Amino acid sequence: MSYERERYIAELAVQRATILTQKVFNEKAKGTVSKDDKSPVTIGDFGAQALIIQAIRKNFPNDEIVAEEEASTLREDRALSAEIWRLVKDIKLEDAESNEVLGGTLPSEEAMLDIIDEGKSAGGAKGRIWALDPIDGTKGFLRGGQYAVCLGLLEDGDVKVGAIGCPNLPIDDAATISSSIGVDQNSGAGNGVLFSAIKGLGSAARPLTNGALAESKPISMRPVPDISYAVFCLKKKTGHSSQGDNAAVAQRLGITKPSVRLDSQAKYCSIARGAGDIYLRLPVKKDYQEKIWDHAAGDLIVREAGGQVTDIYGQPLDFSKGRTLAANKGVVAAPKAIQSEVIGAVKHVLKL
Repeated sequence: MSYERERYIAELAVQRATILTQKVFNEKAKGTVSKDDKSPVTIGDFGAQALIIQAIRKNFPNDEIVAEEEASTLREDRALSAEIWRLVKDIKLEDAESNEVLGGTLPSEEAMLDIIDEGKSAGGAKGRIWALDPIDGTKGFLRGGQYAVCLGLLEDGDVKVGAIGCPNLPIDDAATISSSIGVDQNSGAGNGVLFSAIKGLGSAARPLTNGALAESKPISMRPVPDISYAVFCLKKKTGHSSQGDNAAVAQRLGITKPSVRLDSQAKYCSIARGAGDIYLRLPVKKDYQEKIWDHAAGDLIVREAGGQVTDIYGQPLDFSKGRTLAANKGVVAAPKAIQSEVIGAVKHVLKL
C-alpha cells in the first residue's frame, strides 16, 4: 500500500481541527491558565477529536481509533456539550471539495457525542488503528505558545502515516528554534505548519491553511558533525521529564548551547526539519507509561526525516502494546549518526 490517501485524509482532518483550536483560543483561552472541566483546552480537545474522528469514519469506517477523550462527561454536562457543539457545527474548510471529503458538517450534537466515543479502542498489535491527540501541549495552548494536533496510523503495531499541525511554529524552516519559540505567540503572521510522513516515503511540511492543502516540500534533519554544537529540544518543566538529568546528559556530550523548551510534539517536528537536533524525554517515575498518541506521529516524522527514535535503552518505540508504550521507558530522538552517542550519555547519567 502507498498510504497516500491515508496521509491526505489525515492532513486535511488535522488542518480542519486546527481551525477549531485557533477559534477556541481566540474566543476563550486568552488570559486563561486553568485546566478545569470547562476550560478552553477541554472544549478544544473534545471539538477537535470529534472533527478528526468524523473524517476517519467517513473514509476508513472499519479502522479503530485510540484517542484521549470520551464523551461521558459531556453527556452529564449538557451545557458544556452544547457549548462545544456551537463551535464544532460551524467549522469547515474554505474549500468545498476538501470539506466534503472529510464528511461535511456533523448533523447534530448527539452525533458529535457518539463520534467522540469512537476513540475507545484498546489498541494492540493487530489491524489498523489511528492514534489521536486532539490538543497535545495543554499549557502551550492555553498561553498561545506551542501546541500540536496529532494523528498517526498504526498497522499491526507499526506506524505507517503521521500528520501533525503546529499552528504556532514558524513556516520558515530556516527559523532556528531559540528560547523565544516556546513562549506566547499568535497564530498567523508567518506561523502555522502541517507536517506529515509516510513510512518509506520521507517527511514533508506545508503551511497550514483554512482551505485545501498548500504545496508541500520535503524536510530532513540537519547533519551534526560536532555534537557539542547540537541543540537540545526539551519539554517545558513538568513531572514527566527529568530536567536535572537532561542537563547532565548535555554536559556529558559537551553541549553548551542553551536547551530550547517547548510543549507538544512540536519538538519532534522542530528537529525533523533541522531547527534543532536532539529531543530527550527522560523518565522521572518508574511506573509512568507514555501514551501512544503523544508519540506515534512524531516518531515517524523524525525517522522519515533521517533520524532515529528510541527509548533510553536504545530500543525502538513499541506501539503494539495497547494505549501506552508499556515496553519502553523515556524517549531519545536524534540524527542517526549521533544517536548511539546520545544513548551512551543517557545510560551513563541514568546509571543504566
